[in-house]
Amino acid sequence: MKLFNLPDLGEGLQEAEIVSWQVKPGDEVTQGQLLLSVETAKAIVEIPSPEAGTIAKCFGDDGDIIQVGDPLVEFKVAGATEAAPTQKPAKQDTGTVVGEVKSGSQVIEEKAARLGGNKSSGTKATPAVRALAKQLDVDLSIVTPTGPKETVTAGDVQRVAKILAEVGPMELLRGVRRAMAHGMAQAHAEVVPVTLCDVVDIQHWKAGEDFTVRLIQAILAACEAEPSLNAWYDAHAVGRRLLKKVHLGIAVDTAEGLFVPVLSDVGQYSTTQLRERLNQLKQSVSNRSIPADQLRGNTFTLSNFGTIAGRYANPIVMPPTVAILGAGLCYDAVVPVDGKPAVHRLLPLSLTFDHRAVTGGEAGRFLAVLIKELAKEVS
Repeated sequence: MKLFNLPDLGEGLQEAEIVSWQVKPGDEVTQGQLLLSVETAKAIVEIPSPEAGTIAKCFGDDGDIIQVGDPLVEFKVAGATEAAPTQKPAKQDTGTVVGEVKSGSQVIEEKAARLGGNKSSGTKATPAVRALAKQLDVDLSIVTPTGPKETVTAGDVQRVAKILAEVGPMELLRGVRRAMAHGMAQAHAEVVPVTLCDVVDIQHWKAGEDFTVRLIQAILAACEAEPSLNAWYDAHAVGRRLLKKVHLGIAVDTAEGLFVPVLSDVGQYSTTQLRERLNQLKQSVSNRSIPADQLRGNTFTLSNFGTIAGRYANPIVMPPTVAILGAGLCYDAVVPVDGKPAVHRLLPLSLTFDHRAVTGGEAGRFLAVLIKELAKEVS
């Protein structure tokens, strides 16, 4: 027998979710034939067979999450004898409420033990209560203790178990949503975010103006004027890299989760070409055919959340980038024009920057140029 393990998927990706198998045990496959599809944090990847042979076993079912290096397929090798199945050692009784329980006449006083490595905090519970929590599949860290000295009681565990039964089973995050959860946790742990908010008068915009293209062109101008926001920050080296080309990440909301496809070197495109490239990116995200290399390498990010709702936000900066612009929902408001009140169309903007790499002055100048560009009349 010969094992084929999940190969290195690149970009530091360590896990993938099995989407679908294209083979089953007993199938004859050729070298390069598709074995299965897996979903990573970047995209759906098809994994071909490394050799020709007969499939002896497929490891994992659709929806399973596997790690790089875990076995995927076992091939039959000509002339090899099938190894006897490995016997798992019998588990010793752990003293839980399920399994073999030995009785005795000795009476033991049960004391509550604190869970977690921090002795000054954590959850206190007796062994029996911990066993009950394990049996009912209740995480003690979410249980509010009502016992003496903040000890979790059996009643506390049963109360939480009843609540969890009513709300239904937990849905584990997978694929894009799982990657988003990890990414947001990293951003929260690393970035020192500051958000500047302002508004720009777009009353002069023509009907049918390409909203996203105008934003992209304004971002390009602002990055040229204040390049500190078009950069990557290295937390380990405590340094930054200022980039000449603007590779713009565009936040795209989908039913599967948040995608951020990258429009590389936006300065090379005309207005018409920008719209064409945006349509292509949106379509490839929609049908999940976008290549992995178009989901990385952004130097600045745009979130046009105003197409859904909300005026202002606190957009999240994803390392190693140092800034993101959020465009909110346009609204009408009374503004002074030549000393008289008038109703104009306004666009709210939210600029979040990483204060480790960007000063408040740099962010302010960037936003000022951005607003000036958006306020221009385009012939």
